[in-house]
Amino acid sequence: MHARHAPVVHLVVLVLVLLSTAVHAGAQPGQAPPAPPGPVRQLTMDEAVALALENNLGVRVARIEPLVQDLGILQARTAWAPNISTTVEGTGTDSPNVSVLSGAEGTTITDNRLATTVGLQQALPWGARYSVGWDSSRATTTNLFSNFSPQVRSSVTFSYRQPLLRDRAIDTARWQVTTATRDRSLADLDLRQTVVSTARSVRSAYWNLAYAIALLDVQRQSLELAQESLRNTRARIEIGTQPPIDVVEAEAEVAQREEAVILAEAQIEQEQDTLRTLVFDPSMPDFWTVRIEPAALPAFEPAPVDVDGAVRRAIAERTDVRRSQRAIETDEVGLRFFRNQTLPDVSAGVDFGGTGLGGTQFVRGPGLPGPIIGQTQRSFGSVLGDVFGNAYPTWTASLSVNYPLGTSQQEASLARARLQLTRTRTELQRLELQVTAQVRAAGRQVTTNQRRVDTTRVARELAERRLDAEQRKLAAGTSTSFLVFQAQRDLAVARNNELRAVLDYNQSVVDFEAVQQAPIAGTGTGTGTQTATGAQ
Repeated sequence: MHARHAPVVHLVVLVLVLLSTAVHAGAQPGQAPPAPPGPVRQLTMDEAVALALENNLGVRVARIEPLVQDLGILQARTAWAPNISTTVEGTGTDSPNVSVLSGAEGTTITDNRLATTVGLQQALPWGARYSVGWDSSRATTTNLFSNFSPQVRSSVTFSYRQPLLRDRAIDTARWQVTTATRDRSLADLDLRQTVVSTARSVRSAYWNLAYAIALLDVQRQSLELAQESLRNTRARIEIGTQPPIDVVEAEAEVAQREEAVILAEAQIEQEQDTLRTLVFDPSMPDFWTVRIEPAALPAFEPAPVDVDGAVRRAIAERTDVRRSQRAIETDEVGLRFFRNQTLPDVSAGVDFGGTGLGGTQFVRGPGLPGPIIGQTQRSFGSVLGDVFGNAYPTWTASLSVNYPLGTSQQEASLARARLQLTRTRTELQRLELQVTAQVRAAGRQVTTNQRRVDTTRVARELAERRLDAEQRKLAAGTSTSFLVFQAQRDLAVARNNELRAVLDYNQSVVDFEAVQQAPIAGTGTGTGTQTATGAQ
C-alpha cells in the first residue's frame, strides 16, 4: 500500500469500527438483566453477624436449651424441699357390752374421736433428714372407767437421722444436683458453639456473595473484551484485511463469555438466598425479595498469624475441649458418689417427744369404779403447756450399722466409674491433639492463601501485559485473533484466580479465628468453592 493511501485506510477502518459499535450497542449480548424488584439492604459484615445472632432460627433454638437445663436444676433441688402433711380424722364406735368390766352403763359403749395431725419432713443438703410432727385430739366416751370425757390430747415429736459414713459426703440428691449443674454449663457451651458456628457461616456467606458480585464484574469485563474483538474482526473483514472465517471464532468466544456472565448472575442469586436465610427473620414480609448489598468487596489485608498463641487459646477456650473437661468433672463426681456408696451404712438417730392431757377430769369416790363426786377442767392451753414445757418427755438415741457381705452392687458401680473416668481423660488428650493439629492447619492455610494472593496478583499483571502486547501485534499484523482470544481467556482466568485467592484468604482468616473457639467442618482445607464461572 502506498504511503499516501495509509491515512485514508486508517480513516475507513475507524469509521467501520464506529459503525459496528453503533449497530451492536442497542442489543449487546450478555448484558446483565435488570435487577429483580425488591428492597435493597446494604450490610456490613458486623451488621450481618448481629442480625444473624438475633434472627437465626438455630440460635433461637440453642437459647432455649439453657432455660430447659435451669428447670432441670430446679427439679433436682426439689429433693431438699420440705414436705408438709396434714390429716383431719373423725371416728365413731359403738361397742356391745360383753363384760361386767367393759364399763358400759347399758348395752352399748359409745366412743367418738376427732384428731388432727400436722407433719413437716425434709432432706438436708448434708445428707441428714428430719421430721417434726404435732397432733391433737378430742375424744368422748360412755365408758364408766374413763376419767376424762371429753378428753383432750396433744403431742409433739421430733426425729433426726444423720449418716456418718455412706451418704455423708455425697448422696444421690447431691449427685443429681451436681450433674444437672454440669448439664447447664454444657448447654451454655452448646449455645456458644452455635453462636460461633453461625457467625462463621454468616461471614463465609458474606464473602461468597461479595466474591460472586466481583466475579460478575470480571466476567463482564471479559465479555466486553470479546465483544470488542468481534467488532474489530468484523471491521477488518469488511475492509478485506482478515478472512471472513475469522468471525466465527470471535462469535464463539463471545458466546462463551455470555455463558460465563449468566452463570455468574445465577451464582449471585444463590449466594443471596444463602445469606438471607442466615441473617433475616423468616417472618418478615419481604424475606425472599430483599436484596443484600455487601458494603465491602473482598479486600486483602494481611494479618499476622500466631499459631502457638492460637493453640493455647483453643486448648483453654474451645467448646469441645471445655465440654470434655466438664465430662471429666462429672465423672469425678460420679466416682466420688460410688466410692462413698461402698462405705458401711452407719447412721445416728435422735427421737424426742412430749405429750399433754386435758379435758373434763372426773373426781371419783371409793370403789371400782368409784362414783363421780366432782370434776375438774384442764383447758387445751394447759395441754399445750405440758407439751412444750416438757412435762412428759420421751427420747431415744440410736446408732445403726448396715454392711453387705461379699461383692456388692456399689463396688461394681465403682469399678465401672473408674474405667469411665480413665476413658474420658484419654479422650480429652486425644481431643487436645486433634485441636492442635486443626489450629495449626488453619494457621497454615492463612499463610498459604496470603502467598497465593501475591502470586496471583503478579500473574494477573503479567496477563494484562501479554494481552496488551498481543493486541499491539495484531494491529501491526504480526499476531492472530486466536492468540488475542487466548490472551483474553488467560487474563479472565488470572483475574478470577486473584479474586478467588483474596476470598480464600479472608475465609481462612475467619476459619482461623473460629477454630480457636469451636470445632468447624473442613478445618485445614480451602473453604472456597470453585464455581463453574471461575473455570472460564
